[in-house]
Amino acid sequence: MSTTEATRGQLVRAVVASTVGTSIEWYDYFLYGSAGALALNQVFLPQKNALAGTLEIYASFFVGFLARPIGGAIFGHFGDRIGRKATLIATLLLMGIATFLIGVLPGYATIGIWGFVILNLLRVCQGLGVGGEWGGSVILSLEWGSRGRRGWIASWPQFGVPVGLLLSSAVLALMLGVISPGAAFVAWGWRVPFLLSIVLVAIGLYIRLGILETPVFSRILEQHRVEPAPFLEAWRLHWREIILSAFLRLPEQAPFYILTVFVVTFGLSVHFDRAFIQNAVLVAAAVELFAVPFFGHLSDRIGRKRMYLIGAGVMGVWGFVYFGLYSLAIPVLAFIVIAVSLLPHAMQYGPQAALIAENMTGRVRYSAASLGYQLASIIAGGPSPFIATAIWAGTRNPYAIGAYILLCAVLGFIATVLISDRSRADITVEYDDQAQPAKTTTITA
Repeated sequence: MSTTEATRGQLVRAVVASTVGTSIEWYDYFLYGSAGALALNQVFLPQKNALAGTLEIYASFFVGFLARPIGGAIFGHFGDRIGRKATLIATLLLMGIATFLIGVLPGYATIGIWGFVILNLLRVCQGLGVGGEWGGSVILSLEWGSRGRRGWIASWPQFGVPVGLLLSSAVLALMLGVISPGAAFVAWGWRVPFLLSIVLVAIGLYIRLGILETPVFSRILEQHRVEPAPFLEAWRLHWREIILSAFLRLPEQAPFYILTVFVVTFGLSVHFDRAFIQNAVLVAAAVELFAVPFFGHLSDRIGRKRMYLIGAGVMGVWGFVYFGLYSLAIPVLAFIVIAVSLLPHAMQYGPQAALIAENMTGRVRYSAASLGYQLASIIAGGPSPFIATAIWAGTRNPYAIGAYILLCAVLGFIATVLISDRSRADITVEYDDQAQPAKTTTITA
């Protein structure tokens, strides 16, 4: 077998391993958000009224996001020190076991408030796992890829997000179809999707054990350039890129959790039933399956920044359109609006992985990219369902939620303008070496 064929084979394995892994991670993660509005508030906080219970569950949802930058720092350290592969196996196990344990966790009726306390601890474990997962999955694919196709290649780990959303929504929709929303679903039906996650983890683990380390990290090992403290070096080299990466995610991440998590709370308030909303979100996830790799590919043609700026601009307008039409409570119209709701997100999410990771030099890429990506969880994804619920409860004005999305879009647009576009950069050479002749040019990425 030729070197080119071997490299291509490893690229395919790396992409599959990354995509399957992120799909499982996000399946686990989305279950919590969807089940939160459907059952968790009744199981773990039955003493609260419906709104207060939902707000506390969304606050618990935020706890997982607070843990994500910590997970990015911890697993980024090991990813830059011992390698991408071993670190990704650890993140998968942490996330999967935590999700399975949520499925067997006793509720308020059995252990009182301790159920909610333990639930929050498991959310922290989920957040740590996801915090380390994204950077490794993206970099594993990116560093095996070729220069002219990195946007498309790095979009496949992103593809795991709609796959995870699709799987979690499908299983919940199935359970809601088999068990009508009510006592049975609250008693045990919601637990089934969490328990099934252990099967997916076993599949993901099997696939990940068969991949090799990336050429970029192998070269770093050969040249003895492994950083002793990647976290600190990442901040020293890339503090500006880390901060800009966090802010450019605002128009992508904050609306995404509004459109996939808060959508349930909003829909119930305008008298749609749970099954209707879950089915519509299911279609939205299916649409994004095609949209994410398409926009990643398009970014290879027109440039990462240009594609991302278009997506941020569309999202700024889309919040008003979406909630304006959804609030009319016309079933057919609401279903269509939800079904296409994630297209502006895909315009950003497709090119986003390459846009962020390409801005970080190889020896601290795992740490720096993870930090930039996961810090957004504190300012964007984590608080957004809580903020949207509070805005809706306080104003009953759907356009007020649109204004919140517009603010996120403006801030993200500015951050994107300020970050570099390295779509054509050679990521196999350390960026602080690029003023000098490269030591070797045997690997093209």
